[in-house]
Amino acid sequence: MTGFSVSLIVSNLSNVASYLSPIFETIPSKVVPAQIEKVVSLVSRTGRDLQRYDNAGYRQVVGCVPYRYKKRQGNGTETKEIELLLISAQKGKGMLFPKGGWEIDESMEEAALRETIEEAGVTGELEEKLGKWQYKSKRQSVIHEGYMFALLVDQEYERWPEAETRQRRWVGLDEAREVCQNWWMREALEVFVNLKCKAEEVEIEANDV
Repeated sequence: MTGFSVSLIVSNLSNVASYLSPIFETIPSKVVPAQIEKVVSLVSRTGRDLQRYDNAGYRQVVGCVPYRYKKRQGNGTETKEIELLLISAQKGKGMLFPKGGWEIDESMEEAALRETIEEAGVTGELEEKLGKWQYKSKRQSVIHEGYMFALLVDQEYERWPEAETRQRRWVGLDEAREVCQNWWMREALEVFVNLKCKAEEVEIEANDV
């Protein structure tokens, strides 16, 4: 594709975004032009035609615990605190970490990054898998099998697919424990904290900034 063709596509974003998304999702991000990467990031997958289920019929979902480091000065020393990114639930009260269906045409890692971009509008370096949990849907009698990863955020988009239906908020550990509405996500958070505290010896932010 020529540079001239790309510029025409980008200029007509509203008409071609849905067509380009499945094409460019298969291309490594390092070789996708910056303009096209922005096109892909604004398109959210819909429907469950490609939804992945395990042998027991459990719907498989995957998500991330997005975090960043915040530097603080005190007593002549510099410390690093961890902040966590939570998003509002589309239905009901409370906050949660981004997660969604793992589909058959993508790896678990690709699904985790895609869902985090779609729901929270951030991306970064995908790190440790935090574990696997089974839980029952609140609205349907369906068992889900959820996987969570740690994600070190290095880019935060001003516009993202679910920006009109979700709010996002950076919080400290105590607030994350308090407002995260899903028990299994709170367990994933504790796994994350144990890993980061032991591996990096950072000071975990106890209160909301």
